[in-house]
Amino acid sequence: MCYFVRETGKIPRAFPIMIGFLGEYESTLDAKGRFLLPAGFKKQLPEEGGVQFVINRGFETCLTLYTMQSWQPIFEKISRLNDFDPKVREFRRIFLNGATIVDSDTAGRLLVPKNLLDYAGLGKDIVLVSAVNKIEVWDKVKYQQFFDNHSAESFSDLAQKVMGGTGDV
Repeated sequence: MCYFVRETGKIPRAFPIMIGFLGEYESTLDAKGRFLLPAGFKKQLPEEGGVQFVINRGFETCLTLYTMQSWQPIFEKISRLNDFDPKVREFRRIFLNGATIVDSDTAGRLLVPKNLLDYAGLGKDIVLVSAVNKIEVWDKVKYQQFFDNHSAESFSDLAQKVMGGTGDV
């Protein structure tokens, strides 16, 4: 894990540098359900060695591709939830259903498990989209439909509801 140090006037504190992604790239699935991670995303990965990923169901009908570094804290948090709460058990079953570790093959392709292909309804043409510390994998038509259903005005309203009043921007 990488760290940067911030001077606080007292003892310096170290904070982990998280992987973050920017960009939107089109790709294609081959007949076996494999795709190449676009070069734009590859450039944003750490240079040391191969990177393992976890692919999982997204919250909409897309898939989510996490680096192992981004997945680990989520998995640890889920592991600490109260197993006696039925909502926790339900959430775990749904969220972890289909979560799979994927490595790139010798050609640099990632294989999407069949059950996840079916869940997201992925066709041949897909779009990979940055989602801060993860990548969403969408069927190209469904991704376009998502934006067709959102106007600039509704985006402005959403931005105000989500970001308004935080004072951070």
